[in-house]
Amino acid sequence: MGLKVALTYNLKRKIDDAGLPDDYYSEFDSKETIEAIASGLRSGGNEVFLVEADKGLLNWFQSNKVDIVFNIAEGMNGESRESQVPAILDFLGIPYSGSGVLALSMSLNKALTKKLFEQSGIPTPKYKLITDMADISDSGMKYPLIVKPNREGSGKGITITSVVRNKAELEREVCKTSRTYRQEILVEEFIAGKELTVGILGNYPPATLPILEIDFSNCRASGEFFYTWKVKEYEKEVEDSKGLSPFWHCPARITAAEAAMVKETAIKAFNALGCVDLSRVDIMLDKKGVPYVLEVNPLPGLDPVDSNFPFIGKCAGLDYPALMNRILETAVERHTKNGNLALQERSLR
Repeated sequence: MGLKVALTYNLKRKIDDAGLPDDYYSEFDSKETIEAIASGLRSGGNEVFLVEADKGLLNWFQSNKVDIVFNIAEGMNGESRESQVPAILDFLGIPYSGSGVLALSMSLNKALTKKLFEQSGIPTPKYKLITDMADISDSGMKYPLIVKPNREGSGKGITITSVVRNKAELEREVCKTSRTYRQEILVEEFIAGKELTVGILGNYPPATLPILEIDFSNCRASGEFFYTWKVKEYEKEVEDSKGLSPFWHCPARITAAEAAMVKETAIKAFNALGCVDLSRVDIMLDKKGVPYVLEVNPLPGLDPVDSNFPFIGKCAGLDYPALMNRILETAVERHTKNGNLALQERSLR
């Protein structure tokens, strides 16, 4: 494509503060992932600049001109941290890949997202948002329940003990999670069934990639039977002696009718949040065939080894460099259609 592309990211670091939870930097990207994305984009003929999304970000963009930003930055602080880089780029009038401020802010807040799903007629597990630790209740929901920090991603704060089976366990887990993450806590019914994730790519219209099924039958040694933080962190170790590597089936082992319903539901969730370019939608297909949307991730992980989205892309016939360039092309097409003159002057071929 021959574009000047800034790759904005947050670098994963080692925990150097004993007061931080083990999963504190889980949303951030490794040097290997950042270099893999840059290499993939360069293979498409683009000039790539690595720009860490720290306090120097604004100055960098004021001093350097690029055609577009390939954004994977998760943000540093605050309840809407994933929208920080897009907000700065919008302010400066610089086009970027992926969803904008509103979609990223909404998607990080699980309770607000679920309210939107309810209003849009999208199935989502029953839930309660707990803001007062003196008033912890199940509100008549059916056990087992699952306890989550309301404003985290990448499985942060989710462990085996997050699934609770009675009021005493609920109170214990809510208090523990609140102390660690210092935010309101989401409690929702735990849906038994097949754990699926749907990659979405494109805009006119957005298209679903093959559905991925995560099969935890290989995880008996660890007792991890759903996507906890630990599974997400270690699932693709070369030698899995911890029972933390579930099988990935792509396409998922579901009927054609179920697949059609899952894809339709994923697109509805994508559109309800106002996502663009790409997203990953996590769904539990219950035993009655109802697809419950757990959450939408407009900034899906792009680790070439560990992340779902690149694996799904590969199953769709896109190797890693091709997928990175397809994401970029999708963003360029959208900005061109919306009248970005700087990009209109360039060819997509």
